[in-house]
Amino acid sequence: MNEEVVNPQKARKGLSRIFHAGGYSLAGLKAGWGETAFRQEAIFAIFLIPAAFWLGQTWVEVTLLCGSVIFVMVVELLNTGIETAIDRIGTEWHALSKRAKDMGSAAVLLSLLLCLGIWLTAIWKALHG
Repeated sequence: MNEEVVNPQKARKGLSRIFHAGGYSLAGLKAGWGETAFRQEAIFAIFLIPAAFWLGQTWVEVTLLCGSVIFVMVVELLNTGIETAIDRIGTEWHALSKRAKDMGSAAVLLSLLLCLGIWLTAIWKALHG
């Protein structure tokens, strides 16, 4: 029986699989850069991540500051993936499509609030500690 592989990535093993997966990840970052929200967050990250090393007083603080910024970007990419998948299915209005997109947007909001809380706490501590 000669079954055709639908996704060649599934048949890859070892370093070949890692190499190709890395290419897909870079393609995802490039696609994300095409989204305004992700691009804005990435530009903020260019400034905030170095600032985390200046503001953080311990490795834990630096990790929390950097991690919270990267977490926002991760959630934004996931939200964009959800929106893209929904739009692939159909662009007409549907209650479940709206719900999925709204929940993705809410996840971005919560990640932004978490990031903001961590940064404000670190700034407060630096000014009053």
